[in-house]
Parts: sequence; structure tokens; C-alpha cells
Amino acid sequence: MNKDWWKSSVVYQVYPQSFNDTNNDGVGDLKGITEKLPYLSKLGIDVIWLNPIYESPLVDNGYDIANYRKINPMYGTMEDFDELLETAHSMNIKIIMDLVVNHTSDQHEWFLKSKSSKDNEYSDFYIWKDPKEDGSEPTNWGATFGGAAWTYVPERKQYYLHCFAPGQPDLNWENPKVREAVYNEMRFWLDKGIDGYRMDVISLLSKRQDFPDALPGEYDYAKSYYKGASNGPRIHEFLQEMNREVLSHYDVMTVGETANTNVQQGKLYTDPSRHELNMVFQFDHMHLDYGEYGKFSDVKFKLSDLKKSLSTWINDLGDGWNSLYWDNHDQPRNVTRFGDDGVYRVESAKMLATLLHMMKGTPYVFQGDELGMKDVPFTSLDQYKDIETVFMCQKMKDKGEDEETIKKYAYLSSRDNARTPFPWNGEEGSGFSDAKPWIDYSPDNKFINAEDELKDPNSVFYYYQKLIRLRKENPIIVYGSYKLLDEEDSDIFSYEREYEGKKLLVVCSFAKEKVRYTLPDDYKDAEILIGNYENVLKTDDKNIILNPYQAVVYLTKG
Repeated sequence: MNKDWWKSSVVYQVYPQSFNDTNNDGVGDLKGITEKLPYLSKLGIDVIWLNPIYESPLVDNGYDIANYRKINPMYGTMEDFDELLETAHSMNIKIIMDLVVNHTSDQHEWFLKSKSSKDNEYSDFYIWKDPKEDGSEPTNWGATFGGAAWTYVPERKQYYLHCFAPGQPDLNWENPKVREAVYNEMRFWLDKGIDGYRMDVISLLSKRQDFPDALPGEYDYAKSYYKGASNGPRIHEFLQEMNREVLSHYDVMTVGETANTNVQQGKLYTDPSRHELNMVFQFDHMHLDYGEYGKFSDVKFKLSDLKKSLSTWINDLGDGWNSLYWDNHDQPRNVTRFGDDGVYRVESAKMLATLLHMMKGTPYVFQGDELGMKDVPFTSLDQYKDIETVFMCQKMKDKGEDEETIKKYAYLSSRDNARTPFPWNGEEGSGFSDAKPWIDYSPDNKFINAEDELKDPNSVFYYYQKLIRLRKENPIIVYGSYKLLDEEDSDIFSYEREYEGKKLLVVCSFAKEKVRYTLPDDYKDAEILIGNYENVLKTDDKNIILNPYQAVVYLTKG
């Protein structure tokens, strides 16, 4: 087997709650994923990344794990998981799990024991601090989903740290027993035969032991724990130990979610000689449209910023490998955010896919991207379920924002945009379930759904299928060098790949009107590898006219 198989792979992210419901309880399940493996095989993907399926009270949709070795009953049983894994492997599809070990649920046995006293074997499994003299929190850190990052427990007369919800207490990675306990949980799944891990907020594991206060204005209050938790002093030591003790014993891929991490720090995580992670998810391009309320914003990204961000993470990683994504379960839909979700929805969905899949790195497809799904036009704020969205809507309301503005921000930014049930068809229930779903369907399912896409040879689905196939057929797409062209062009994102004497030119228009583009000299006689319009209009040997959101890829004969 190719040791670096993940370099040439395409990963498809499944949000289990919302993928396919086979027992009609309104929630997706493991049998539902197994049932749809032929669909994913047809698309051509190599790896499925599953969001958490473990036992959980679902304070944060499963990112609060109560038992790492048990399947949440709403998803099915361990037998269902074993069947999914075996069936996927029989179809040459690998499965990676979500590893959530910065924190657990407050319902986890470890925490229940830890909070009961200061002198039991689990008492130091979490981060406990005495109150200040006035009884207040140990630091001024805020938590991501609102309020202080510390919660008081009377039994211990101490506060515990939670960078996220109070139901997500942070583990104390300074304690070697915690690390060994985590490694044992990891081995349980790896011994079952899973193919790797996506590691949740992995850059937060190591906390500065002086626990400094954040300075005024240094961070948004809800992220002020970054001061002492992000890319901490022992993070690389911990990951190297994890690799040495666990990961190196299996043929697996790893991708770490690394919030508040720049490309120089990213190099440390991904340099193969350091034996930490294969790649990381970074957030620089996710921050280009932030406004007064962070991600809840109607600010438009600048194309020059997007070019710089994506290109930096390709060119400056050194020997590290890059991950490529437009959206996921924590982000709104890419067509609405970076393309056009109206007249040119289909064209811009294909253009954005072209731009990403021709780049250097491993592409990630979030469920529904291959249909060109857009943000969800909910009619009421009450329809949003996401803990972050509910908190931010209340925050905006408290600041005096009117309901229409809040609705607009939620439409553009809520994590629920990615979490509505997958539209298998345009009928009532969307082919997802016969029961009332855990979250409302998108009204758009009537005209954006898998059944219709599969009937249309020019659909977004078949375009993704072709992009994925081209990656397998052309080593230049996987291994070629990357060079950004026309850096300051405000309409067109173009770049060049080069490998073994061949060159690839990718030209993508972000404009809603026609624009002119001058081809570099090497591409006068190049073949068109793929494009999202039937034709490319040439005015002469060197110049082409691009339609709105047109993408075209040229390959030289070499």
C-alpha cells in the first residue's frame, strides 16, 4: 500500500445526524450511511470522515463525549458501526473518526469522579483552580459559547476550565494518566480497523501553566482562552508522544483542527520529520469576512485576501501537507459565502470545486457540496438549533440589532446551514425520513436534491465526480508545484501547477459579469482538461472571455 495514500485521496465528510434516517425517528443513523455507500462510491471519494457518533448528551451535537467506546443509541449499535466499516472497506472506502480529546462531556465517568473530591484517581484528570480571594473565576477567560470559561463546583470548592460549553470540561493533558487513558481510547477504534482521525481543536491541548489573563482587547472575549491554551508550550511534545505511542503503529491518516494557528506553526504540526500530524485544518480563509460579531457578519471577502491566504498555506508549509476545504459542519455553505447562491448557483458551485480540487493538498467535500447546496432560508430564528447561533442571536438582540439584521447574519453564518437533513429527493421528507426531523429541512430541497442531480448529466454531482477522477488520473494534480498568477486581479483567481514536464493552468472567475483573461504563452495549444461551461470563448490566440463564475483548466502536452 502507498504509505502516503491520504495525499491522493478525496475525503467526504458525513454529518451522521443529518445524512440518512433508516428507522424514521427523525435522526440520521449508521445504517443510513451504510445504505448510501453506493452513492458515495459513485461520486468517487476515497475516505469518509464521520462527525462524532459516540454516547453524548449532545450539548454541542456530539462534541461532548460521555463514553468514547459506546455508540450513541440514536445512531444505532456497535454492530451497525462494524457493518458500516466492513462494507466501506469492501468498496475501497476508508473511514476516519472524530477524535475529541481536548475535553469530554461533564457526564463522562472521568469527570463525575473528578468533581466528587480532590483525592481520588481522577481528581487531576481535568483542570481545577481555586477561586480568587473574592471568590471569582481564576482568570478572565471567556468561553466560545458564552459566559466565563470557568464553572464552580461546590463539592471541590474549585472551578474547572471549559473553553467551550460548561458541559465540555477540558482534560488536563499535563497528567500522564490522562494521556495514557486517551491513547487507550484511540487504540480501541484503531484496532477495529478505522483508518485515522480528524482531531478536534487539537491545538488547544497544552495550557500555559501560569494561566495568564488576556489583556483588554487582545482577543474577543469568547476566545480569550487562546491566551493560555492555543499552541501551548507542550503541544508538540504531546502530539509526538501520541504518534510514538499510538499512531505510528497503524497505517492511518490524521488531520488536526488547529484554531488560531498560522502557517509557521502549521509547519511544526505537519513536517513529516517531526512525526506529529499529516495535515491540519487552518482557519485563515474562514476569517476573511468576519465583522463586528466575528463570523456572524455580512462583510464580503476580498478576492486578493483569499488568494493570499490559500496560496500561503500551499507554498509556506515546507515539507508539510495541506488540507483543502471550503466548508464543513462548523461553517456556512460555500456557494452562498464565496460564490453566488442565486442565478449562478450551479456555475459558482462548479467553479469553487474546480479551484479547490486542482490545488495542492487533500480536498474535503462536505455532504451536499456535490449538490451545490446553499445556505438555508429559515423563516424564523426559532428554527436554529446550534448552540453558537442561539448564543450569538441573543447577543445581537441584547446589542439592539433588529430581527431582520439578525436573520440576515444567521442566514449567512450559522453552523445550521450545513446541518439540515441531506436532500435525497424533492418530495416531502426529502427522502431523509418519514418522521419530523431533528432540525427543519431546507425549503430548497425541492429543487436541490440528489435524485435530480443524478438524472442530469450536467449536474454539480457529475462535475465533482469528474474532478475526483481527474485527480486519480493526473499525478500533476496531487504532486505538482503551485504558483499563484495575477495576484492583484480582483475578478480572477488563477494559478499554475507543474510536474514532470507538464503544466496545468487553472483559471476561475469570481465575477458576476463577463471578464477578459490573457493566457500565459505556454497554453496556446493546451488541451482543456475540465470546465464548467460548454465552451471557452477565444478572441485570439492569447485572450479568452470568461462567463460569470466560469472555470477552465488547461493541461500542456508536456
